[in-house]
Amino acid sequence: MYYIKRFFVVFGILMGSLAYCQENLTGYFQPDISLKYKVSTNYSHSFKVAQRAYIYEDAFSYRIKQIDLVHFSSFKVDPKQSLALGVQYRFRHTFDEPGENELRTVQQYKYSHSNENLNMGSRFRAEQRISPSLTIHRFRYRLAIDFPLKGEELAVGDPYFSASAEALLSVSKGESPICDQRLTSHFGWLLDHGTKLEIGAEYRAEDYTQATQHIFFLLTSLIFSL
Repeated sequence: MYYIKRFFVVFGILMGSLAYCQENLTGYFQPDISLKYKVSTNYSHSFKVAQRAYIYEDAFSYRIKQIDLVHFSSFKVDPKQSLALGVQYRFRHTFDEPGENELRTVQQYKYSHSNENLNMGSRFRAEQRISPSLTIHRFRYRLAIDFPLKGEELAVGDPYFSASAEALLSVSKGESPICDQRLTSHFGWLLDHGTKLEIGAEYRAEDYTQATQHIFFLLTSLIFSL
């Protein structure tokens, strides 16, 4: 409870400060539920359902923006490297017209290693975002760390912390390239051997080389692993 209270205090201060200082600020609440399971020693699947809702647009409010359905198939090359293919469908038109629904295909390479109780990972992604009016090719690199907050190894009931920084480049026909930056952090708890709960926040600077949009997320995740 200490970590939850501290997180919400920090989140409230940040949202208040950003809302006061920034005119082009948007705030979202994004909960998601994931299911991961192994098909074999080196091959696994994951499924996720996520909802995104506005919580700040010029004033505080609540309005659903979209729902995402996501699937990934991952193959572990060795203990440190993995390859994955993903597909995602975004339902937006129903909730946020004139926004369009979107099909996304993803190719991913991930490298991770551990140093004592600190885990580090690099992730490279290429995405094709396909909507009725436009196809966008996006390239992403993320550096992430996580570590337990009690002891050297994560045990059931223990909290942990994770943080990441991700750079994105989006290109499309007839449009100028768009550069984004994302900073994310989570407090998490290992509820049992197959279940994790995470509460976090994310800041996004979108199109920061031209007309920067400041976007802030409150994140919650419930993750089941079989």
